[in-house]
Amino acid sequence: ISIPLSFFAGLGGASHEGILIKGSNYLETLSKTKTVVFDKTGTLTKGVFQVTGVYPAPGVDKKVLLGLAAYAESGSHHPISQSLKDAYGQPLKEGRVSAIQEIAGHGVQALVDGHPVAVGNAKLMEKIGAALPGARTDGTTVYVAADGKYIGCIVISDVVKPTAKAAMAALKENGVKMTVMLTGDAKKVADAVAAELGVDEVHSELLPGDKVAQVEQLLSRQRGKAKLAFVGDGIND
Repeated sequence: ISIPLSFFAGLGGASHEGILIKGSNYLETLSKTKTVVFDKTGTLTKGVFQVTGVYPAPGVDKKVLLGLAAYAESGSHHPISQSLKDAYGQPLKEGRVSAIQEIAGHGVQALVDGHPVAVGNAKLMEKIGAALPGARTDGTTVYVAADGKYIGCIVISDVVKPTAKAAMAALKENGVKMTVMLTGDAKKVADAVAAELGVDEVHSELLPGDKVAQVEQLLSRQRGKAKLAFVGDGIND
C-alpha cells in the first residue's frame, strides 16, 4: 500500500500548494525531470515593466516620442506596451491610430495621424531601414521610428521575482541537473538575469520559433529516462 499512498500524499501536498497534477503517472514523470527550461518575462521576472529612460534623437521632443510609441502600441496588452502607455500618462484619443500590425519577435507598426510609426527592437529598425545610433543596453531597449527614420529609444526594466533564485537552488537540491532560460530579450539583459538567478544556460534574442528549436535541441540531449520540463506563464508558452 506504500506506493499508492505515496502518490496520494504527493498529489494532495501539491494541491495544497496550489499545484494541480493530473495523476500519479505525471507525478512519476516529474520525478525523472533532469532539465527545466524557463521563459523569462512573467515567469522568472514579475513582468511588470517601468520606463526608466527616454532618449529622443536630436530635435525630437520626449513627449512626442512617448506619445508615438504609446499610440502605436495601443492595441497590445503586452506588459511592455502597457508600460509605454503608463509613461505617456495621457488618454489615447480614438481615431489617431490605424493599421496596427504586430510583427512576431520584432515589435509593431502602425499609422499614427497618417504617419507610419514602428516600435520594437533593433531587428525591426533594420527591417524598415532606420539607422540606429549606439544602442543602450541598461534594460530592454525599445526603438521608435517615424516615416522610416529613427527618432529615439525608450529603456524599460523588468524586476526579478524575489522567489526565483531560491527556486533555482531548490530544483538543483531535488535532482534537476540543468536549468535553462529562453528569452527574446537582448543578450546583455538576459545574461544579467541568468547570472543573478544562477541559471546554467541562457539563450537570448529568440523569436518564438527559435524557442521551439532550442527546446527540441535540448530534448535531443536527454539521456535514458531523463525528462525535460518547460515552464512559462502564458498560452503561447
